[in-house]
Amino acid sequence: MSREETILKLKTIVKPYIQNEEAFESLTESTDFINDLKINSANLVDVILDIEEEYDIVIDNQSMERMLDVKSAMEIIETKLSEK
Repeated sequence: MSREETILKLKTIVKPYIQNEEAFESLTESTDFINDLKINSANLVDVILDIEEEYDIVIDNQSMERMLDVKSAMEIIETKLSEK
C-alpha cells in the first residue's frame, strides 16, 4: 500500500471526528490530530479503534500514545501490517 493510499484511508477514518475543516483539507504527514484537526482525546481513541478495524490490526498502548499525527499513524500501521 502506498503512502498516498494510506493518507487517503486515514482521511476517511478521521473525517467524522475533525473540528477544523481547513486543516483537514490540507492534511499532510505532519498534520497533528489534536492541535491541527482539533480531535479531542476521547475521539482520538475512536480514530484508533477505526484504524484497527480498517486494517485488521491491534494497536498496543505504547503505539497509541505515539499516534498523535499522521506520520506516526502511518508508521504504526505499516509496522503492524508487516508483522501480520
